[in-house]
Amino acid sequence: MTVTLAAPEVPRAATGRPLPAWPVAGVLLLYPLWWALGLGVLIFPLVAVPMAALLLRAHVAGRPVRLPPGFALWAVFLAAVLVGVAVLGAEPAGAVDEHASGRLIGAGYRVIQYAALTVLLIYAGNLTEAELSRRRLVGLLAWLFAITVAGGLLGIFAGHFEFTSPVELLLPSHVRDKGFVQSLVHPYAAQIMDVVRDAHPRPAAPWGYTNTWGNNFCLLVVWFAAWAWGYPARRRTRLLALACLAVSVVPVVHSLNRGLWIGLGVSAVYVAVRLALAGRTWAIGGLAAAAAALAAALALTPLGGVVGARLDDGHSNGVRSFLTERAVTGMAESPVVGFGSTRTTMGGRNSITVGESAACERCGNFTVGGNGQLWQLLFAHGLVGTAAYLGFFGYGLWRFRRDRGPIGIAGGCAIFGGFAAMLWYNALVTPLAFMFLAYTLLWRNSLAR
Repeated sequence: MTVTLAAPEVPRAATGRPLPAWPVAGVLLLYPLWWALGLGVLIFPLVAVPMAALLLRAHVAGRPVRLPPGFALWAVFLAAVLVGVAVLGAEPAGAVDEHASGRLIGAGYRVIQYAALTVLLIYAGNLTEAELSRRRLVGLLAWLFAITVAGGLLGIFAGHFEFTSPVELLLPSHVRDKGFVQSLVHPYAAQIMDVVRDAHPRPAAPWGYTNTWGNNFCLLVVWFAAWAWGYPARRRTRLLALACLAVSVVPVVHSLNRGLWIGLGVSAVYVAVRLALAGRTWAIGGLAAAAAALAAALALTPLGGVVGARLDDGHSNGVRSFLTERAVTGMAESPVVGFGSTRTTMGGRNSITVGESAACERCGNFTVGGNGQLWQLLFAHGLVGTAAYLGFFGYGLWRFRRDRGPIGIAGGCAIFGGFAAMLWYNALVTPLAFMFLAYTLLWRNSLAR
């Protein structure tokens, strides 16, 4: 007998003009295409324009536009982000002196992306079951997990694979050669980094950065599990899902991403506890068995040597501690509104004379707020923005805590895991998009009940 966790899907009626699903489904289903074209995360502000227009047209036609529970908190955060633009010229201690106009591009990029993802949150939450069912949305997120695994394998076995995208070709050379612009429009399989004493390819495709790849892996794997085991499915489908999860171990280990490893552990414990509280006590035994199997695999296969070498090599710990300290001290200088954006440190952690040059764009001059979403919130948006951001997602966790179906557990895990990842990962753009879609699914599930 097959036991599933699926809650019955109750259609939600809509009044007024219908909303098409293609803005949401197109972004998720075709994300590999957007990445190859050089659009990548730029697709979110581009598609936010028709989404906003469609919402406005539906509202004018008599269809009420709902806002997610707790949206007032998110509105406060957006207000803090906008207010921060006014203090871009402020100079915290130990930062490189720069005119406010030089910081306007980075701050403007964040404002646009936060606004675009907010439109995504509202639009996806207002779609009905007939327009885009929750099960189909879960399937789209599961599809992106499979794409993440494929990108990880590409990064491991063809780490130097890259190509010039069509969007990149349209840009002037002095623009497309900038490191930040390259991360947006230049598709590559992996970032080559000196980790564990040698240059090592760390998977990044199709998410731009290896840390973003690891963050998205954690956020999406729960939806893959919900898609495969939370709903009725053929045995062949579940065997293929198991095979995909087994294969994913290779890029997970070879990514040398300690944050990813910790995140997967946090997610596994969260899911096991939620299942146990729902009366499925076998989940605790399953977690123990999985931990034992993993320990055996690490002890008996070469993967164990890779993990051990990475844990012994903590070359980034000093940099992260340095940036965390700078973020906290900077927040103390401007505790209410922060500094509006990140700042560049004067030199490195060992000397103020270390700095970037034409030959080494990334030497010294670290980015305060670039080592985790929490530190960026505190430094760039102060205590008000940080409290509103954390309050919005924390309210969602509390409000939907009684949802014990596949969406309730997977959505809660995604948001809870996002909280843990804030200590070492930044959320813009795709990780925050996936946290918003988790919030959307929890919200729509509560409406259906």
